[in-house]
Amino acid sequence: MTILNIVNTRQTSFNQIWTDLVQKLNLEGELIHNTQRRDQVRAIVNEVCQRGDQAVAEFTARFDQVTLTPDQFKIPAETMQQAHNQMDPTLMAALRQSIDNVRHYQETIMVRQPADWQRNGVRLGVRYRPLNRIGVCVPGASAPLVSTVIMTVVPAQVAGVRDIAVISSPSFNGSIHPAVMAVCHELGVNDVYRISGAQAVAALAFGTDTIKRVDKIVGPSNWWGQLAKKEVFGLVDIDSFAGPSEVLIIADDSANPAWIAADMLSQAEHAPGSAVLLTDSDTLATQVAEEVDQQLAQLSRGSDTEQYIRDYSLAVVTASLDQAIELANAFAVEHLQIQCRNSDTIAEQVANAGATFIGHHCPVATGDYFAGPSHTLPTGGSARFFSALNVNDFIKQTSIIAYNADNLKAAAPQIVRIADEEGLTAHARSITIRTEQ
Repeated sequence: MTILNIVNTRQTSFNQIWTDLVQKLNLEGELIHNTQRRDQVRAIVNEVCQRGDQAVAEFTARFDQVTLTPDQFKIPAETMQQAHNQMDPTLMAALRQSIDNVRHYQETIMVRQPADWQRNGVRLGVRYRPLNRIGVCVPGASAPLVSTVIMTVVPAQVAGVRDIAVISSPSFNGSIHPAVMAVCHELGVNDVYRISGAQAVAALAFGTDTIKRVDKIVGPSNWWGQLAKKEVFGLVDIDSFAGPSEVLIIADDSANPAWIAADMLSQAEHAPGSAVLLTDSDTLATQVAEEVDQQLAQLSRGSDTEQYIRDYSLAVVTASLDQAIELANAFAVEHLQIQCRNSDTIAEQVANAGATFIGHHCPVATGDYFAGPSHTLPTGGSARFFSALNVNDFIKQTSIIAYNADNLKAAAPQIVRIADEEGLTAHARSITIRTEQ
C-alpha cells in the first residue's frame, strides 16, 4: 500500500467529491475553529498594546527561548554588513538575478497614474501614492526563507515604499539566520528585528518605544503570526490570512509521474503543506503514488513530509479533465500546476488560483525563487477573492473631485434631493449655502 492515498471519483457526484476532499484536506480548519488559540493570540496582542517592548521581550523569552532587552531587538548595521560579506558568491549571484527578475515583473504590472478627465465640466481623477512604512514577516524557525525577503520587499520598493521593517525568528543562535540578514542588507533594508510571532506582529501594528508602527504587514508566518495579523487588521492593512502551503496539479497521461511526485513532495515538505493530484488517468495516479514512496526516502525532511503526504495529500482520479477543472475552480488553490497535452487551454479555464504554473517544465519552485511574481499567495480557497502579493498592494488610491461654481449649481438639485431623502439636512445645507446667493 502506498503512502499517497488514491481516490477514484468516477462514479461520484461533484458535490460529494467536493465535500469529501474538503474534509480530508482542511488544514486550516483547526486554526479557524480553535477558539483557545485565538484567545491566546488576542491576549498576546493586547499585552503588547498595553506594555509595548516589555511584553515583546517576555513573550520572546517564553516562546522562542531567547532573552533579549528591547535595545537588542534590532540587528546592528555592522552585523548585517558582516553577514553580507560572508555570503557565498554563487548564492549571492543567484539571489541578485532573482531580485532583478522580481523587480522587472513588478515594474511591468505596476498601475500607472492616469491623466485627470472631465465629465459634464467636473474634473475627476485619481492619485496613486505608495504606503509610508510596511512590516514584513520572514519565516526563519524551520527554514531560513531568504526568498521571502525578495518576494515581499522588492514589490514594496518598486511601489515607492521607503521605510521597510523586517521581523524574523531569533532561532539561529539567538538571532536571525545570516542569509536573511545578508539579503536584507543587499536590498538596503536595515530596520531588521530578531522577533517573530504574535508579539512581533502586534509590535509592528501598535508601535513601541523601539519599533515604529507600520501601515501594512505582509509575508507568511506561523499560526500565531497569522492570527495576530487578523487581529490587528483594520488598525493596519494585511496582505491576506494565509495558511499552510498547497499545490493542486491537473495532469493527464502525458505527464511524467516522477516529476509530479517531486512537485507534491515539495509542498508537503513545508510541514504543514498539502498536495493534490487531479487526473483522468488511473495509471498515472498509481505511478505517482509509487514514485512518492521511492522519493521520500531521499529527502532530508522525509519524516515530516511523509506525515503531510499521508494526512493532507491525495491523488484523485476524476471522470474527465473537465471535472478536474471544475474541482480546481472550487478549491481556488495557492499553487496550480497544469501538466497536460493542452496545458494552455486548461489554464484559461481555471479562474481561481493564486499562481498558475503551465506545462511539464514549470514546477512551483520556479515561482518560489526566480521567475518574478511574488510567492506570497492566497491559500485555503481564498484565491476566490485574494490575489498574489504585488507592487499594487503597496499603493493607495485617492479620488480627485473638483467642482467649480457652475458645476455645483447645476448638480445642486439632485444632490440636495438625495440628502433630503436620507434625512441629512446638514449635507443638503452644505450645498445650498453655496448656491443660494
